[in-house]
Amino acid sequence: MKTPKTNRKDITHIEGVITITAKGIGYVTPSNTDTLPRDIAGQDIEIDPAFLNTALNGDRVRITLHPIQKGSRATGEVTDIIERAKTRFAGILEGGKKFFFLVPQDPKMYVDIFIPRPVKGARNGAKALVELVKWNDPKKNPEGKIIKVLGKPGDNNVEMEAIVLDKGLATDFPQQVKKEARNIYQNAQKHIAHEAKKRRDFRRITTFTIDPKTAKDFDDALSIRTLPDGSIEVGIHIADVSAYVKPDTALDREAAQRGTSIYLVDRTIPMLPPELSDDICSLKPNEERLAFSAVFTFSPQSTQKNGTLRITKEWFGETVISSDKRFAYEEAQTVLDNKSGQYFEELNTLNTIAYKLRKEKFAAGAIAFESEEVSFVLDKNGKPIDVVRKERTDTHLLIEDFMLLANKKIAEYAAQKAKERKAHFVYRIHPDPEPEKIAEFIALLKTLGYTVKLSDGKKLSSKAINTILEKAKGTPEEALINTMAIRSLAKAVYSTKNTGHFGLAFKYYTHFTSPIRRYPDIMVHRTIKSFLKGERIPKEILETYEEAARHSSQMEQAAEKAERESVKYKQVEYMSERIGKIFDGTISGITSWGIYVEENHSRSEGMVRISEMNDDYYIFDEKTGTLVGKNTKKKYRIGDKVKIKVKSTDLEKRTIDYIFA
Repeated sequence: MKTPKTNRKDITHIEGVITITAKGIGYVTPSNTDTLPRDIAGQDIEIDPAFLNTALNGDRVRITLHPIQKGSRATGEVTDIIERAKTRFAGILEGGKKFFFLVPQDPKMYVDIFIPRPVKGARNGAKALVELVKWNDPKKNPEGKIIKVLGKPGDNNVEMEAIVLDKGLATDFPQQVKKEARNIYQNAQKHIAHEAKKRRDFRRITTFTIDPKTAKDFDDALSIRTLPDGSIEVGIHIADVSAYVKPDTALDREAAQRGTSIYLVDRTIPMLPPELSDDICSLKPNEERLAFSAVFTFSPQSTQKNGTLRITKEWFGETVISSDKRFAYEEAQTVLDNKSGQYFEELNTLNTIAYKLRKEKFAAGAIAFESEEVSFVLDKNGKPIDVVRKERTDTHLLIEDFMLLANKKIAEYAAQKAKERKAHFVYRIHPDPEPEKIAEFIALLKTLGYTVKLSDGKKLSSKAINTILEKAKGTPEEALINTMAIRSLAKAVYSTKNTGHFGLAFKYYTHFTSPIRRYPDIMVHRTIKSFLKGERIPKEILETYEEAARHSSQMEQAAEKAERESVKYKQVEYMSERIGKIFDGTISGITSWGIYVEENHSRSEGMVRISEMNDDYYIFDEKTGTLVGKNTKKKYRIGDKVKIKVKSTDLEKRTIDYIFA
């Protein structure tokens, strides 16, 4: 491809982050939009593969804008790599004794990495982690070095480690961090005894946790008691991680760097060492634990079926608790369903209040998503042998509603204090949807026969989304519409600049309830403690908040990608054992080259290639998003129920090929 003729007057230098598609085409989102010509402001700049000039997906780059053709998309070429988003890649080694190439497993890494100096243990066909060392010439392969030989492809532990490392995430803790964690563990009982004297005491009030069966890190507990006037006091007790993890320690720096725990299909990679995450910080039953609590008093009418929900008092502060019972969700649900059992009255009261909290939330415009998740039953080698649907019961919603209440009320308190003291605070914000994404979602809805009302001519309100989701309930396309609605929304992120939470319809929101597994929650705890004590947070610490919030958002997204990839790997592995078998599926996407189908039981998505549909010649209608047979007029659309046969799978590429049965 020839470089377009450029004139110096036409060249505009732009900085931004580049996204590269699986086809190798780049799109740069400009960060300096004020310098752009008016007719392309708000556009992503397209970069042809020939003009990437070593740019990789996610890199911050500087580009030169090509002359703008009226009515055409703006294009450009990369001139500088300002910052690499990723320098480590997992993949398979190919080669011999003298040199290797790494074939990356990341589908957006479009070139193999040359390794001139192999390390001991490197062998053809092994999986490895490689660091990019040098890449100056786009006509040559980048040069790298082997950081770690992971092992044999297909081995469960090797594949899970490769997924995590490829996303730039850590799998083990440095020695200094482990040492600090051991010291905290050894002195924890003395520390708890000392701290208990200074804290509000909840040890004699009925308290319990409700978590998944397999959970070890119990972040939150609920206490409940009836006061003399009939009011109900509910304590939302959160593990006081900040009582142990102090600023500027190795432990704190490591937690800040990780940002979050990672939940793969078969394991958890914790943000904090197990001595803290699974023990001293975990709110285990019959163990005294330090907590940071949000305590609410509800009027007696709040627990009556037709009574109005009213919070008459709220209190935030440091506490000491001792949980009486560790419930699994299923166990607590059985107590509610049977209307009898240990702590039935307490669970029933909490469930009544939670129902009213939920009703208020949805009345205000919170989006009522009901997305389905799957989990895998694995054999001793990590092979998936069955798929189980994760059910959201009243007890799941009960915990969710009380955690939302705590997060919301803490954010409201902090916003007021931050305003008074001109201090920063870390909010959890969810921006309004982008017009382009909403347009795509509306186009999909139209192909499914749904009409959509926009407010202010262009905006899709959260209440309008709820109306669509309600209409879709019980229909064949319900799961698909839920999924596409989620995809149309912006990502929630952490920020010191509050803009509200679109999905929850909250003006103020934060993350306070999971400090064992999220670093922003630790930051929030520290800030709230300072506000409660009337202390001023040092300016040099405040100035780090926005960068810490940005980094935490990035690490959260990386962890989510790793989690999704581990599920995708298991889905492909599951289908690899079922070649030739026929399943029920739902069409989840249509393109000019194929139809994406999601198998209904395992939710394993694969493709039926148009080239393999031999019963007719099919034409893709871009306006309606349908595929139509030229002769038979047979039509395929998103949401259609179909029968599929598993044709082939590729574990390395994470792909499944189906054919219609």
